[in-house]
Amino acid sequence: MITTKFRYTTVTAVVIANMIGTGVFTSLGFQLLDIQSGFTILLLWVLGGVIALCGSMTYAELGAALPRSGGEYNFLSKIYHPCAGFISGWVSATIGFAAPIALTAITFSAYLMSLFPGFDAPWVRQCIACGLVLSLAITHSSNRKNSGRLQVIFTILKVAIIILFCLSALMLSNDIQPISFKPSTNDIDLILNGSFAVSLIYVSYAYTGWNAATYLSSELEDPQKNLPKILISGTLIVMVLYVLLNYVFLTVTPIENMQGKLEIGYIAAQSAFGNIGAKFTGLALALLLISTVSAMTLAGPRVLQVIGEDFTILKFLSKTTQDKIPTAAIYTQSLIAILFIVTSSFESILIFAGFTLALNSFATVLGIFVLRVKQPNLIRPYKTFAFPIPPLIYLSLTAWTLYFVIINKPVEGLFSLAIIISGGLVYLFSTLRTEK
Repeated sequence: MITTKFRYTTVTAVVIANMIGTGVFTSLGFQLLDIQSGFTILLLWVLGGVIALCGSMTYAELGAALPRSGGEYNFLSKIYHPCAGFISGWVSATIGFAAPIALTAITFSAYLMSLFPGFDAPWVRQCIACGLVLSLAITHSSNRKNSGRLQVIFTILKVAIIILFCLSALMLSNDIQPISFKPSTNDIDLILNGSFAVSLIYVSYAYTGWNAATYLSSELEDPQKNLPKILISGTLIVMVLYVLLNYVFLTVTPIENMQGKLEIGYIAAQSAFGNIGAKFTGLALALLLISTVSAMTLAGPRVLQVIGEDFTILKFLSKTTQDKIPTAAIYTQSLIAILFIVTSSFESILIFAGFTLALNSFATVLGIFVLRVKQPNLIRPYKTFAFPIPPLIYLSLTAWTLYFVIINKPVEGLFSLAIIISGGLVYLFSTLRTEK
């Protein structure tokens, strides 16, 4: 039987590629509707990186102590109760990966169609987006060697394209914007405003994926040693790239051109390179987004797989190939993503997914305190540095953000609650059926 494990580089690539996707190339347009301060915008992305870093340091301890694939599903099942784990896995299955895959595939088709405006139509974009999701599902269902190699190649390409874009835009742009990145007295009012907290949800969504390695713990070489390093290093790399990207966007592009727009990368390329250069950039960014869809297609199904292993009613999700690849889970997740593509709007999914995932990770980070009390003698190959400061920072900032989202975006909060309740009902039905 083949028992090949994923290497350190492959899983680090998964973490980086999971984070760098739709969020950083679309959310700035929504942030600029309420915030036009260069300092405040960059502070958003630094703060989002700090939140993700504190979360990854906490997850590193949980992942090293409880090394099983499944991420939050595995953690919450063992820390709180199997019902809590199931609801978390339900959220990851229905929202956590399928929704971002759909958003990224939609953005991919939009950038690609910028090269062929004569053929652009809603149904064409949907077909391209669905085709990308399906083709990557087939690739990751083949064998682990192809899967890992594809992920590393596309992630290296992604980081290289981002660095090249930033350097080229700063060097070649003839219209540098008169925006200041120094703090001012007006920034204090912006930071304390509810719009800052809502914008932080967009940023938190862009950082979603820093915990991706925990979904592959059982398939990682020496997880107790490698998992903490992967989570922390991957998050730091992405934070630097995010701050650099947004600095470049604001430096080379007029704010009014980006407000409320989705294709921020393409608009910035138009300002920096002109129409021809923007088309090449659009193609490069489209290729870059393939890595994100690929990473989520690789990591997400592992949650469905372990749910299928633990619950009889969903046993079909646990089916694997000889190479231990969960093909049933891969195709199930991909079909959910395709359903999002053909039925949902972009902005509503963005806020809804960001809020729900932040709530999910909030419960997980809180679990580190519960686990230390319940199992003080549990072997912990890695302990969170400067504990309890990182988890407290994460919980405080996330709670503050969630509060303002509920106040300013109650509809998205109610949809999130509906997803949680539906997960609880499915769990109840599953356990009752098993007992019978």
